[in-house]
Amino acid sequence: MTLSLLNTQKESKANLKITGSKSESNRLLILQALYQNIEIENLSNSDDTVVLKKALDKGNGLIDIHHAGTAMRFLTAYFASKEGCEVEITGSKRMKERPIRLLVDALQRMGADIQYKNEVGYPPLIIKGKKLHVDSVRLKANISSQYISALMLIGASLPKGLEIILEGQITSTPYILMTLEILKQAGIKGSFKDDRIFIEPTKEVKPVKIAVESDWSSASYFYSIAAIAEKAEIKLSNYRKESRQGDSCLAEIYKSFGVKTQYGDNTIILTKEKKQRSFRIYEDLRNSPDIAQTIAVTCLALGMECKLDGLHTLKIKETDRLQALKNEMEKFGAKVKITEDCLLLLPVGSLKSEVSVKTYNDHRMAMAFAPLGLKTSLSILEAEVVSKSYPDFWKDLNKLGFESKEII
Repeated sequence: MTLSLLNTQKESKANLKITGSKSESNRLLILQALYQNIEIENLSNSDDTVVLKKALDKGNGLIDIHHAGTAMRFLTAYFASKEGCEVEITGSKRMKERPIRLLVDALQRMGADIQYKNEVGYPPLIIKGKKLHVDSVRLKANISSQYISALMLIGASLPKGLEIILEGQITSTPYILMTLEILKQAGIKGSFKDDRIFIEPTKEVKPVKIAVESDWSSASYFYSIAAIAEKAEIKLSNYRKESRQGDSCLAEIYKSFGVKTQYGDNTIILTKEKKQRSFRIYEDLRNSPDIAQTIAVTCLALGMECKLDGLHTLKIKETDRLQALKNEMEKFGAKVKITEDCLLLLPVGSLKSEVSVKTYNDHRMAMAFAPLGLKTSLSILEAEVVSKSYPDFWKDLNKLGFESKEII
């Protein structure tokens, strides 16, 4: 599906309820599978969460997680530690190109029975679940935090718990802290100090109901709209001021774009301030790489220079996001330079119109570029890809005055 987009309204105003965070939802689903006394509220309706839940319900045989990277990592650890199960985990063509060797190596050192069906280091995986008795494992710290979280989530179910020793500079720390906080909410004790994570063994937890906060990554697109629009008043729920999600740093970052965040009762209200905004942005996003695309496109729309560092994990996402950003922003006339972990965008004047944005089967490419409809006409190819994390995105954009039309 290709959607054409344009918004000629001077003010962006709406009240929106955003789906629950898929990061929190997916962690809680793994814990719920291990400890049945956990009840979840406001579960994400994203494709990734739906796929993960179906896989857990199935429990054996062929498990196809399509494009869901989080599901691949979390389920690999879960099934490896589930005694008696036999599964083959596979996914989309892109998923089979995304590395998983570091996680598999760690699990194998813990005693897991995991084999590669095709190429070593990549899915599909053949897993025979068994009791894992090793209670300490080393893992490189500059990899995807999902590898670390996958081990943390199964740690309490192991006989002696689990110690994870991180080697090197730690990235995406907020996601590790999120996992630790969710474990604690469920009644599981753990600690994270210096380079060591320890999860205490827990046979069972008391009945507990845990509400999932709405997704801050999804909120980023409305921060972008508020920054680009002439006037804005966008109310989003359900959000907390003291959020455990790393992407809540948006509230601070978007002050430089003139966006004010007001906190209410489980809500945030985004408004456009009249004060002078910055002319250039520099951010180290090693702890929140998922908002890099949104920030870059906001700068593109406003003719601002931006330098974003700490982006080394973007190359192994749904696509190589650094290259994809460069490709698509240059279609609008931008000048972009990228390295292995950095993106530099130089200011441009007016944006080219009637541009077709390729999404590379990446939900964040579609949603990050959509706010440009406030500045110029464009179309989004494979627009349905947003269902991976935010199925109602286009409906919510319509509430803000965006005219979207399917192109046949």
